[in-house]
Amino acid sequence: MKRKVLAVLLCAAMTVSMLGGCGSKEAEAPAEAPAETEEPAEAPEAEAPEETPAETEAPAAEALPGGGSNIIYVITPSHSNPFFKTEADTATAKAEELGYEVKAVSHDDDATKQSELFDNAIADKAAAIICDNAGADATVEAVQKARDAGIPTFLIDREINADGVAISQIVANNYQGAKAIAEEWVEAMGEEGKYAELLGKESDTNAGVRSSAFHEVIDQYDTLEMVAQQTANWEQTEGYEKTETILQSNPEITGIICGNDTMAVGAAEACKAAGRSDIKIIGVDGSDEAAALIKAEEMTGTALQQCALMAEMAVEQADKYLKEGTTGLEEKQLVDCVAITLENVDKLSAFVYSE
Repeated sequence: MKRKVLAVLLCAAMTVSMLGGCGSKEAEAPAEAPAETEEPAEAPEAEAPEETPAETEAPAAEALPGGGSNIIYVITPSHSNPFFKTEADTATAKAEELGYEVKAVSHDDDATKQSELFDNAIADKAAAIICDNAGADATVEAVQKARDAGIPTFLIDREINADGVAISQIVANNYQGAKAIAEEWVEAMGEEGKYAELLGKESDTNAGVRSSAFHEVIDQYDTLEMVAQQTANWEQTEGYEKTETILQSNPEITGIICGNDTMAVGAAEACKAAGRSDIKIIGVDGSDEAAALIKAEEMTGTALQQCALMAEMAVEQADKYLKEGTTGLEEKQLVDCVAITLENVDKLSAFVYSE
């Protein structure tokens, strides 16, 4: 200890020119601190000083103000399909009820045409856009373009593969609905037999979701065998033609599962033309055409997607958002489907189920 203290004193007495580096560590410690406390003396240096103010959470994104006009654009697939016509008509009626001018147009499942319609909405300074889109990936750019112009988009029926671009994505619970009607179909089939499947558009996420849900139920039964699977692109004519071909190649089938009602109606027509009243057919949508076939026992059932409800929800949320800057809800919203069979089909009309 004495030697240590002596070294400190000698170092302090010497000139800087002789021993410029001496005591660099010792001098930083308090003079009265004994050598044994050198490490604690350095503790203040270890305490992280608040070099910058504590960061606060990033502010919430500012609400999109709309383009400045009182126009709501309603963009859907072709109105020749009753499902999409119901969407457009319901959204139009609700928006007009709330005091908006409406432009209801169709992209015909053409992403390029859809992009042009979004450009038109931007040019018209639309207040908001309600859209049943033309592709989960292809639509992202169009919705982002509207967002950049300050125009909020509210999606119905079909999701896009991006979060935080649209304000709301209100879609039917396709997984739940397809499983529910598949269970009814399995029972109608007596849990056995060969069957075929008609798939929707490959670019539409709903096509994959519904097919997967069908098979999650059906594939539990080794006694049910799929012998044909073809895409009919949601179309009735293709559904008819594909079913006609399938029946010729696989006359032993006793069931057909379809990704939507339009294809199911086509399949039912083809089965009727072939004199095959024994084939159990299901679809998804809840159309009046499907309901009529269920009543006639030419279809087993359908899963009602409550498209009228979803369209109304979208317009109401758009109105609230434009007035308050928020919908108060999550972006992704699921609306449960209703399994429709002969037992409850009388409660269905124009895509509306009444208890």
